[in-house]
Amino acid sequence: MTVPSITLNNGVEIPQLGFGVFQIKPEDTVEATLSALEVGYRHIDTAQMYGNEAEVGEAVRKSGIPRDEVFITTKLNNSFHAFDDALEATDKSLERLGVEHVDLYLIHWPLPEVGDFVETWKAMEKIYADGKARAIGVSNFQKHHLERLFAETEVVPAANQIEVHPYLTQNPLRAFDSEHNIATEAWSPIAQGDVLDDPVLKKIAEEKGRTVAQVVLRWHIQRGDIVFPKSVTRSRVEENFALFDFDLSSEDMAAVDGLNKDKRRGPDPDTFNYVP
Repeated sequence: MTVPSITLNNGVEIPQLGFGVFQIKPEDTVEATLSALEVGYRHIDTAQMYGNEAEVGEAVRKSGIPRDEVFITTKLNNSFHAFDDALEATDKSLERLGVEHVDLYLIHWPLPEVGDFVETWKAMEKIYADGKARAIGVSNFQKHHLERLFAETEVVPAANQIEVHPYLTQNPLRAFDSEHNIATEAWSPIAQGDVLDDPVLKKIAEEKGRTVAQVVLRWHIQRGDIVFPKSVTRSRVEENFALFDFDLSSEDMAAVDGLNKDKRRGPDPDTFNYVP
């Protein structure tokens, strides 16, 4: 089964479906990531904050898959937003992962009251120029955060990783990203399970002979989101990968879109200022 790729604004191709390792314990990460790679995933999404970069790197090496065939994303932790701190943290990430570069590197949160994310982005630009990341982007940035970057820096982010699911469709922000050739990545794609009992989704799933999770992930794929569901259960990992042998109709897509409640499961980027 071939996973489609999306071409980022600098020409780098990213698999549209990946494997996320958020909240996977370090001691479980090697086995879980190896399992995902065996199933066919070639895109792994981690972060400094997750504490499992080293284990992701170990799994990629143990898999025997050539490094250039596995797309690795990591994210700058909130405690390293100062320019020099960001550079140092990046080198430590590369060391933990055991790689010379990552494929996508993101600022994890804008932290509006902690520091100046524009300074942080200028560090990201240097990291990109130095070849330590094939592409750079942001996570949890709102429209006004992006507009500041456009006005005060040189490189347009390649991706914006934000909370997106049927109860938080984020259509205005996704449209803004698209207008500026920024790929939208969807974290919490099934709302941490909140949507799994939704009657509209259950009806579509029954009609398709699929699970609700597969329907929701297929909705993301068809609307152009990049998604990376996570699980430590092999059967669920396989289920989440089986998205490319069925389609949702335009009526199905509209029905899922209509579930939007602007309901977040995660923090509000405009008020989240946590620094570990």
